[in-house]
Amino acid sequence: MAEYRDLFRAFWRIGLHSFGGPAAQIAVMHRELVDGRGWLSEAQFLSSLSFCMLLPGPEAMQLATYAGWRLKGWQGGLIGGGLFVLPGAAVMAALALAYLAWGQLPLVNAMFMGIQAAVVAIVVQAFWRLGRKALTTPGRRLLAALSFLGIYAFALPFPLIVLAAGLAGALAAPGEPRAAPPVAGARTLRTVAVWGGLWALPVLLSWAMGWQLLTAVALFFSKLAVVTFGGAYAVLAYMAQEVVQQHGWITAAQMMDGLGLAETTPGPLILVTQFVAMLAGGNAGGWGLALAAGAMALWVTFVPCFLWIFAGAPYVEAISGRPRLAGALGAISAAVCGVILNLSLWFALHVFFGRMAPIQAGPAQILLPDPGTLRPLAVELAFSAGLLMLVAKIPIGPVLALSAAIAAILGPLT
Repeated sequence: MAEYRDLFRAFWRIGLHSFGGPAAQIAVMHRELVDGRGWLSEAQFLSSLSFCMLLPGPEAMQLATYAGWRLKGWQGGLIGGGLFVLPGAAVMAALALAYLAWGQLPLVNAMFMGIQAAVVAIVVQAFWRLGRKALTTPGRRLLAALSFLGIYAFALPFPLIVLAAGLAGALAAPGEPRAAPPVAGARTLRTVAVWGGLWALPVLLSWAMGWQLLTAVALFFSKLAVVTFGGAYAVLAYMAQEVVQQHGWITAAQMMDGLGLAETTPGPLILVTQFVAMLAGGNAGGWGLALAAGAMALWVTFVPCFLWIFAGAPYVEAISGRPRLAGALGAISAAVCGVILNLSLWFALHVFFGRMAPIQAGPAQILLPDPGTLRPLAVELAFSAGLLMLVAKIPIGPVLALSAAIAAILGPLT
């Protein structure tokens, strides 16, 4: 069993190295918790991931919280989820304040490109490792392929893909239920009451004090915390439309800059909510209000994640004891592999090429790169990062730092 200091050290490493969106973050956790330390088995990791993909909110952060909970209870969950978010939140706060003061920073953008290129190698490695374990039958491989096509070519909602995969897995899994450990309903109700109260407390306080912007930020991002099934990608378009057109907090260009920063800083992609809130606060009342709005957005975005996990995690074992539900989770794991492949391809194309062009073919729309916008340096850095990690066995941190440094030096010259 892991000691608290080992847990803290492991999740601190995960938090610092969790660049590149959910696919890369899941890869980092798999490498650290399954391959590196053996704290979770492949089956436990995949069932945990499938469970987290069913919940609203950032699935990678919830996976870190669940892994910590499984190892050390709610204290471990706080360590896992908290350390997954805090490094990225600190970096995002500094970058948002710098953005308010100076706008875009060319040198920082060049360094981020180098990090993105290295992350491509991490993502590909993640898909290979997870797919090799989850896609063990022709039926699972077919589900992964259909999931990839559904989300990549037809833009099907992720919850619909998960529902269809789970239904298919349940129907194909006969058998008698196995005994599962009992779950105390009273404890679940206490958990919901405690974490629901923590979620609502700052919202009610800002409303009572008449802090209009903070109340608006709290209510809007609380709503997002409930409807973001499928992770950040599933809600970004809706969020961008609301904060730009309805609330007028930021411009469309600033929204894209925030997404770029969130893609290339550690932590979950949904940290773009912190960037949006800080710009809204900074534009309305300076740096003090920017920090307060960012803290409010972080609170109402991530406290619900602890609620979902601490209330629902005890039921995962009970689910795995029922063959049809276990079959559903296994099928969802296969569908998740297809989603990770889609995220991997999406991320790689946007790193390697400067412009994408959609091609319509009946009901399908395929995003193809413009060959004239190829970034050779990004391709070379991604290939080199893959060799360093897979062949030379160099840890992720030094590879990311080296890639960022090379991009900072050579980027302005290309």
